[in-house]
This record gives sequence, structure tokens and C-alpha cells, in this order.
Amino acid sequence: MNSFEKKFAYFLSSNKVDCQHLIFAQICHSVEEAARTANAKVEDFVKNICLLNENSDLIVCIIAGEKRLDLKKVVQLTGFKKLRFATGLEILEKTGYPVGGTPSFGFDAQFFIDQTVFEHDLVYSGGGSEFSLVKISPSEIKRINNAVQTDLTK
Repeated sequence: MNSFEKKFAYFLSSNKVDCQHLIFAQICHSVEEAARTANAKVEDFVKNICLLNENSDLIVCIIAGEKRLDLKKVVQLTGFKKLRFATGLEILEKTGYPVGGTPSFGFDAQFFIDQTVFEHDLVYSGGGSEFSLVKISPSEIKRINNAVQTDLTK
């Protein structure tokens, strides 16, 4: 286990998160790579789109792996005039996890979860590193984050 995976495992344990933390020898950076590695379908994955507002506050939009974020909907939901996609370095700084391994929870942010994610009983998300995933229910993600469930996709 690398340091990111250890930190995430500690969060899971400390917060009694109901999930499976999976660590692989193969990389899980993209949704497609993760699906191959976990022997699962792309539809079983969520991705975490990290945005920053004009004050550099982190907003995380959790959407199904095959969907596309509708940024206009997020602007309307949040009321922020300017939102932009966070860079890889900003994601690492704000979440404590690298791109490709960023979990759907475990750090401070304003969280939104797309309603289509709830069409699945369990989903896969980043598990702290490019080599790990977490298998979890969408309702558990919503609970941990106190996330707003809404329509985020095109």
C-alpha cells in the first residue's frame, strides 16, 4: 500500500465507511482502465469532476463514468459566476489525492452527485491512488459527503 492508499484506508476505517477498498497491480487511472482492471463495466464507475470557484473553493461533481458534466447546470446550482476545472496539481493540493485516484469523499469540498448514479446499487470510484478503487453504494457516498443529489449531466 502506498501513502495515498494508507491515508484513504485510515479515513475509511476512522469513519466506518461501508465499502470495499480494492488495490491492484495494474493502473486504474481512466474509467476504461479501471473497468478492465476490476473486470467491471464502464457503467459501474463514477468519476469525480473537480471544479474551483472564484475563491478557489473546491466543488466536486460525482457523475456516472459514461456521462458528461453539464457545467451550465453546476453554475446554476451553485450560483457561482465563474467555475473552472481544477488542474492536476490543484486536485492533489485540495483533496490530498492524485488525479486518477481521487476518491468521491474523504476531503473538504462542496459535493454534488448526479441522480443517474443512483440507478446502480454499487459503484466504483477512485481509491486514493491510480492503483486502487473503492466499491460503494451511491447512498453511502451521499451520506459521507452530505452531497446534494441533482441533475448534473448533459
